[in-house]
Amino acid sequence: MPKSDNTANITFKEKFIERYSSLTDWETFKKISLSYLRRSIRVNTLKISIGQLKKRLSKSWAMETIPWCNEGFYVEHEEGRRDIGNTIEHSLGYFYVQEAASMMPPIVLDPKSDEFVLDMCAAPGSKASQIAQYMENKGILIANDYKGMRIAPLGINMQRMGITNSIITLMEGRFFKNIEFDKILVDAPCSGTGTIRKSFKTLRIWNPDMIKRIAGTQRQLIDTAFQNLKEDGVMVYSTCSLEPEEDEGIVDFLLSKYDNAELENIKLTGLKRSEPILEFEGKKFSEETKKCIRIWPQDNDTEGFFVAKIRKSGL
Repeated sequence: MPKSDNTANITFKEKFIERYSSLTDWETFKKISLSYLRRSIRVNTLKISIGQLKKRLSKSWAMETIPWCNEGFYVEHEEGRRDIGNTIEHSLGYFYVQEAASMMPPIVLDPKSDEFVLDMCAAPGSKASQIAQYMENKGILIANDYKGMRIAPLGINMQRMGITNSIITLMEGRFFKNIEFDKILVDAPCSGTGTIRKSFKTLRIWNPDMIKRIAGTQRQLIDTAFQNLKEDGVMVYSTCSLEPEEDEGIVDFLLSKYDNAELENIKLTGLKRSEPILEFEGKKFSEETKKCIRIWPQDNDTEGFFVAKIRKSGL
């Protein structure tokens, strides 16, 4: 279904069309990028069971399980409304309105209740609260972001969800030093080209020079995170970008720099995935990047997303 009657007026830059035509089926990608994104939520089992929430919402909302997330559901209102965030259950922190693809990184990270975990780029808190949920509100979670205006919604959401095992910090991720974490999530700031369905602004601001600048920041973040990872610790790197420079290119950078950085295979139930990009603009990436998850919006009717699981082995 078209996002609005104005989608016919949406323009794609020539360079964007050229690039994405070389990466995927352009017409299919374009069509789904101009369609509504299904509403989805993640049940907060720290406060309520899945069955209890289903019962509370059943009068107006149909819930369909997201295959790769036991607590995730696509939701649809009987009258076509999309404002599930206006319900009392949302205000009480019984669920988080979260895009289905973005539920993947915490699942892949698989945090435990006795671990010391860092979410380096945590605002506004969807993945941080999901991590805390999997930790059963135990252990220690550092939820960090780099701007005060981003920390505000992070704090509000963590409080609403009843998170008690987290410490919120305000600093640039690249400044973490000499702190050993069991697990780290780097859900890196990115160009967001997988999120066009949510915001057409992405198309207006996109340009190749911006991608290169963002990739520089991403290299700093993944490098810093790896240095602060315990031996045999696990890091998950993720973006909602579809740019090879921000995805496979960043993972390739880390593998090239550290001999003890090892990619692990990722298995998620019911997720349709596409082949990672192994070569882009004359640069070849490690064959190991085949272990990463790259999904296009048309693969699962979600946002586009990229996820890599990296272990720090002992040498």
